[in-house]
Amino acid sequence: MDIAAVIFALLSAVLMGTIGVFSKLTGLPAEIITFFRLILGAGFMIIFLAIIGKVHLIKQWPSLPVLINGILLAGFIIFYVQAMNHTSMANAIMLVYLAPLAASVIAHFFLGERLTITALGLIFSAMFGFAMMMEFKIDINSGSSEFIGICYGLLALASYTGFILVNRIIRPEIHVYTRTFWQLFTGGCVMIPFVLFSIDEVSINHVPWLLGVGFFPGFLAILFAVIALSRLPVAIFGTLAYTEAVAVVIFGWTIFNEALSALQISGCSLIILSSILKTVIASRQSLNEYNKMPHRDIKESELPV
Repeated sequence: MDIAAVIFALLSAVLMGTIGVFSKLTGLPAEIITFFRLILGAGFMIIFLAIIGKVHLIKQWPSLPVLINGILLAGFIIFYVQAMNHTSMANAIMLVYLAPLAASVIAHFFLGERLTITALGLIFSAMFGFAMMMEFKIDINSGSSEFIGICYGLLALASYTGFILVNRIIRPEIHVYTRTFWQLFTGGCVMIPFVLFSIDEVSINHVPWLLGVGFFPGFLAILFAVIALSRLPVAIFGTLAYTEAVAVVIFGWTIFNEALSALQISGCSLIILSSILKTVIASRQSLNEYNKMPHRDIKESELPV
C-alpha cells in the first residue's frame, strides 16, 4: 500500500469538500464557481511548476483521455454545485459519492481491479453510512427543489464516475503534473461559454473567495486526487474519498449551522470506520503480495512519480 497516495486521497477529499463552503459564502452561480475553480487552479499549477522548475511538463501532449477528463471534471463540478443550490450539502454529497461504488464495480468488470467480498461489504457499509446521514428519507416530488437537486446530483455522479475511471486508464508515462494542468485548463475552457452571461455578477469583494476556490478545491484538491488515482486502485480511492462527505457535513454543521442528529453523527462515524478498515485490509494484501515476490533491486525508473 502506498501510504503517501492514501494521504493524498484523504487530503483531496477534505479539500474537495470546501467547494460547497465557497459556493454558499459567495452566492455566485454554479458556472462562475466552476470556471474560477478550474481556470485559477490551472494558473496556480503553472506557478507551482515554475517554482519547482518543471514548467516544460505542460508543453507535453496530454493525450485525448486527459482532455476528456477535463470535460468530465467541469461537468462534475457544475452539476455538484447546482445540486447544492437546490438541496442541502449533505444530500448533494450523498448522491455524488455513489460514484466511487459505481466506478469500483465498472473497474471490477473492465479494468481487472477485482473486488473481494470484504471490499464490497465495506463499500456498501460506507454507503449505508450515507443513508444514515440522510436519515433514510428524501423528498423526490417532481418539480420540487429537492427533486431538481437530485437530478443535478445524478449528473454529477455520472461525471465523477467517468473522471475516476478515465484517470485509471491514462498512460502512466504521462506525468501527473501534466495531467493535472491540462484537466484543469480544459475544464476551465469548457466553461467559458457558460460564464459570458453571468460574469458581471462578480464584484471586487468576491476576488479573495474566488482565489480560495482556485487554490484549495481547484489546484490542491485536483492535484492530490490525480496523484492518488495514478497510484491507487479505484476501490481504495473510492472508499477513502467518502471522507469528503464527512467533511462537507462538518462544514455545514460548523459554518452554516446545519445541525446533525445522533443518526447523522453515527453515519459519519460508519463512513470513517469503513474507510480505515478498507485501507488497512488493502495494505495487508499489498504486503502479502510483496512478500511472495522474488526480491530484487529497484531501478530508479521504477520509482513512483
